[in-house]
Amino acid sequence: MVDVVLSSVGLVKTYEDGSRAVEVLRGVDLSLERGERVAIVGRSGSGKSTLLNLLGGLDVPSAGEVFVSGTLMSAMDERARSRWRNQHLGFVFQFHHLMPEFTAQEAVAMPLRIGGASRTEARSRAETLLDAVGLADRLDHKPGALSGGERQRVAIARALANRPSCVLMDEPTGNLDPESAERVLSLIASLDSSDTAFVVVTHDPAIAAQMDRELLLETGRLTELPHAVD
Repeated sequence: MVDVVLSSVGLVKTYEDGSRAVEVLRGVDLSLERGERVAIVGRSGSGKSTLLNLLGGLDVPSAGEVFVSGTLMSAMDERARSRWRNQHLGFVFQFHHLMPEFTAQEAVAMPLRIGGASRTEARSRAETLLDAVGLADRLDHKPGALSGGERQRVAIARALANRPSCVLMDEPTGNLDPESAERVLSLIASLDSSDTAFVVVTHDPAIAAQMDRELLLETGRLTELPHAVD
């Protein structure tokens, strides 16, 4: 049986704009299998980030359902939903969202500590992940001492800390210079995703080309695009 780690059924999101309702998503169905990589593309303002927030349980849909690792997100209260996100989802945003007072190792260890891991276990896992993303010599560096590309690599390591079922990425190279973006792209392409699925919102065709599937979000709906993977 195929292991579906993330899915949405009939997902709708409507915002109020004065006296009128603006429907951003109009019944989005999505199913993501373990280890699968999917790119979501579309013009600015098409609702890509809105969709990612709904899939990650960071926002509540107007209608429809989201399932993460087989569990209905709307069936949980906020505390339980936060705990489930910590255990099963990783997030990488356009901006790294690293706290300036924490070192790279502390930042990556934080989701593990929140999830109940011991300090020793969390620091060891963080060290392993930072080594995997090429930052073994930056463990004790705070964000202010890291380049933009290095900060984003820390953010990627942090997203993988709890061995999530799925990582959601929102324009992971969108705030980087071309050289740093290329390094992060190479890292994303090289990540071992045998167990972890990836949903990547991107304007970058080079990133989309690395994925298993490419989906277009247009007029509030997802459609699959012809896609070839090398």
